[in-house]
Amino acid sequence: MLNDICNYLPISNHLATAGQPTEAQFREIAQARFDIVVNLALPTSDNALPDERAGVESGGMTYYPIPVEWEAPTPEDFAQFQAVLANHDADRVLVHCAKNMRVSAFVYLHRRLNGVSETEAAAAMAQIWQPNATWQRFIDEVLARSPHPPAYP
Repeated sequence: MLNDICNYLPISNHLATAGQPTEAQFREIAQARFDIVVNLALPTSDNALPDERAGVESGGMTYYPIPVEWEAPTPEDFAQFQAVLANHDADRVLVHCAKNMRVSAFVYLHRRLNGVSETEAAAAMAQIWQPNATWQRFIDEVLARSPHPPAYP
């Protein structure tokens, strides 16, 4: 069951976020008709699977690893993430990391930069965590660099 995945959070019919799924949970993700899996965790993150790509692809899904350093997320990491989502806007996408903390920040930014209100985007992120100083600086930097920063709230 998808709700058994660590910090699983459906955002929309096309987007869900989670912490690290197990091999068996990747089979459930495929059965739930997800098309794309994006992994923001490092290969050395807690509970990382040794060959996650093979498990994802054996379920017929496409795999995108974008390893984001926990203590040093970059706007370039986020740009890669945005490109994947833009190229797969009609697909069902699951984005995960170790605990869904990196992911919740990236998805918050993605949603804010695509017209979702601060209140709605922040509420989803708050279900997972409140960003620490490193991640809040990252969020602020990405928003400040945006050619069309979102209005507040």
